[in-house]
Amino acid sequence: MAETHGGICGQESRRAAPVQTFNHRSSKWVRLNVGGTYFLTTRQTLCRDPKSFLFRLCQTEPDLDSDKDESGAYLIDRDPVYFGSVLNYLRHGKLVLNKNLTEEGALEEAEFYNITSLIKLIKEKIIERDAKSTHTPVKHVYRVLQCQEEELTQMVSTMSDGWKFEQLVSIGSSYNYGNEDQAEFLCVVSKELHNQSYMSSSQPSEKAKILQERGSRI
Repeated sequence: MAETHGGICGQESRRAAPVQTFNHRSSKWVRLNVGGTYFLTTRQTLCRDPKSFLFRLCQTEPDLDSDKDESGAYLIDRDPVYFGSVLNYLRHGKLVLNKNLTEEGALEEAEFYNITSLIKLIKEKIIERDAKSTHTPVKHVYRVLQCQEEELTQMVSTMSDGWKFEQLVSIGSSYNYGNEDQAEFLCVVSKELHNQSYMSSSQPSEKAKILQERGSRI
């Protein structure tokens, strides 16, 4: 439960006990003033992680000092927007971030409050997010190689580095006017690329498609 700086809503003021009850550590409810925004939650929620700052804050004999404001709320000089997500995680065990919040910002708060399970969860989400952002769709790059008939077998057999044969297109004449005349071919090869920076190799692709269409009619 959160309330903006400047007062408590009427419904809460009718339900809540007098402000003085928040000063007793034996009270079930704990009131926090995080960066000027008030949060009301149970001691049980704040004690989910026995190694956390919030657990130590709620102990009968705390090992850390924390100032209180005039209403008896514990003063915590942190971002209240992120604290809402931290508090909800302690309530139901799920991390829910508004669209204007980042995992890095939530991690900073989780580390401040020393909530170990939340720290681990956020780091896993960051790794998963970064892995998705670096993954690029597979692209096929085409190249067109011109060769004579006697070179064709050697060229196809020596293709390496991921290149594979796609199509052979004859560009020579079907008539043989002499013993020295050799048929010429265009060999279309392709390769899968995962690197978007290799843009220059994709330029021949349109030409290759035209040649493939031409070859299908021969």
